[in-house]
Amino acid sequence: MTGNVIFAEKALLPGGWADNVAIGLRGGRIVEVTPGAAPQGLHRGIVLPAPVNLHSHAFQRAMAGMTERRGPDPRDTFWTWRRLMFRFLDQLTPEDVEAITAFVQMEMLEAGYAGVAEFHYLHHRPGGAPHDNLAEMSVRVAAAAAETGIGLTLLPVLYQQGGCDGRALGPGQVRFGNDPARFAGLWEGAKQAVTGLGDATIGVAPHSLRAVSRAGLAEVAGLAPDLPIHMHLAEQVAEVDEISEAYGARPSEWLLANHAVDPRWCLIHCTQMEPAETHALAATGAVAGLCPITEANLGDGIFDGVRYLDKGGRFGIGSDSNIRISLSEELRQLEYSQRLRDRGRAVLATPDRSTGRVLYEGAVAGGAQAAGRASGAIAPGMWADLVALDAAQTDLIARQGDGILDAWIFAGDDRFVTDTWAAGRHVVSEGRHRHHDTIAGRYRRVMAALGDRL
Repeated sequence: MTGNVIFAEKALLPGGWADNVAIGLRGGRIVEVTPGAAPQGLHRGIVLPAPVNLHSHAFQRAMAGMTERRGPDPRDTFWTWRRLMFRFLDQLTPEDVEAITAFVQMEMLEAGYAGVAEFHYLHHRPGGAPHDNLAEMSVRVAAAAAETGIGLTLLPVLYQQGGCDGRALGPGQVRFGNDPARFAGLWEGAKQAVTGLGDATIGVAPHSLRAVSRAGLAEVAGLAPDLPIHMHLAEQVAEVDEISEAYGARPSEWLLANHAVDPRWCLIHCTQMEPAETHALAATGAVAGLCPITEANLGDGIFDGVRYLDKGGRFGIGSDSNIRISLSEELRQLEYSQRLRDRGRAVLATPDRSTGRVLYEGAVAGGAQAAGRASGAIAPGMWADLVALDAAQTDLIARQGDGILDAWIFAGDDRFVTDTWAAGRHVVSEGRHRHHDTIAGRYRRVMAALGDRL
């Protein structure tokens, strides 16, 4: 085998686990996979396909830990959290956003994600005036990705209105707002911003049925007919009630009846769906974008994963508010939420695959699909999105096959990750990003300047 080679003592291939696997890379892609090979190249213990984090609001990373005090409302909910978020974001400059985004992307890579789908809606200046370059903030996200090396799917967000009645955006929302015409110009600028990133792509994101009009949703869905389209759906009870009253149908019912939802769609959260809606979404081939840590933090509810997977539904994992970046914990939280609701164990496992493997392979496949990224498997032609685990970790001693994933997800943490490659870029080694000190230092300076202002 010629070229850049990673030699894995154990690797998870499309057909299952294999020993002594030589993985040849060229031009950022996997060009050859040889099980049973002689040791060669860069030697690692356990190598897995690395997933895409399919839902991130990067700037919210700087809010982590700031919203855990109860506010003046009798009951603290997502909606009180959102008011705090609106106050916070009004302080952020483009330079701040770039520094915060680079930091959270670095954390993702160190946790084992090779890519991110950035659901990007912070477009304008405080007060709502656009930047001279409409896509200034998208440029900043792309610049962060160029520095960190993460595989980026940029999802500029259309955000038109304050609710289903078409009311004007409030003070905290005006930095998001565009009509479809101006959004089309912003989207073109964002598309140019990612052009120089060889493995990056762009999609489109109508924020939610509350925040876009019927006409706006139709326009933005047609803006990029062959690219990923992401949207929040059925996250909160109040949201479901508002849409049901305005549209005469529950959110997922209305969307599936009025749009050709197919595998390019990713619907985020879906924590407030009835069984029939869950079955219907599974049948579309779309991806359910699940963010278990954020959904727990915000009190969103529990996605019906058992019923959804039983019908062949596809899912991926995101970190949404970025309050905690941990791939293993997101997967663990997903399974544990199902267990607590159903009072059972190993509820997502199948007769031939353990819980850890169902979770991990589902997240890898669904994340690649949602991001429109040619990854998701250690196979020729795919981007070399790979993660290596430390086989010497105590909890991995003597573990074989699916037991490796079970031990990492349920007994381990991010310390298991030694290396991450994104499109062949070896960005994390010995558990640390190659630019860790520079990126972390800049983030610290931004945080010191922002202070604790919530």
